[in-house]
Amino acid sequence: MALSVDELRSTVAGMRKAGLSTVQISDEMSLSQDTVGWLLSSSTEGTSDRPTDMRIGWRTIGVRPTRIAAIGHIFADVAIEECGDDIDTVVGISLNGILFAQEIAAQLNCEVSIYRSLNQEEKKGALSNKYGNVNGKTVMVVDDVLSTGHTMTQCIEHLKENGANLVLCAVLLNKTTLNEIADVPLRGLIRAVMV
Repeated sequence: MALSVDELRSTVAGMRKAGLSTVQISDEMSLSQDTVGWLLSSSTEGTSDRPTDMRIGWRTIGVRPTRIAAIGHIFADVAIEECGDDIDTVVGISLNGILFAQEIAAQLNCEVSIYRSLNQEEKKGALSNKYGNVNGKTVMVVDDVLSTGHTMTQCIEHLKENGANLVLCAVLLNKTTLNEIADVPLRGLIRAVMV
């Protein structure tokens, strides 16, 4: 895992050269989109514009389906604690929230859906029409890491516009001090905040 700024910059530049968007690089690197933008900028010498961020590596969990299932089971337990049996649909934010959403939905015996995020400059992402419908449903949203909240907020707005009743947002790692986002309760299995 790249740890120095120079290593991160090189890795991010290679991903961009391979055609990945800012959102895709952010997903792959578990960095905020702001940090990816900064790493891609022409100069990272000064620290005044440097975003406060931390790189999260959770590959140990992601390489084994049984580990994803175990984390999904924990997410489902948190959802039951927060919402009871009222969740109809679990929406996974692409890319990294999808596998967690699948496992949570299996544990809760409910529908699963996918939200495709776009670059932060875009107004909205897209809800896949191949999976569960959110209109009139009680919905939980899941992603891997919450850095700035841009993607989660876009997802919440999009789901509300599509008739969802959002009751919970959950992330593997919350890099903020937020306990709610866009008036929806937010739970992180782990919180890591810079001090």
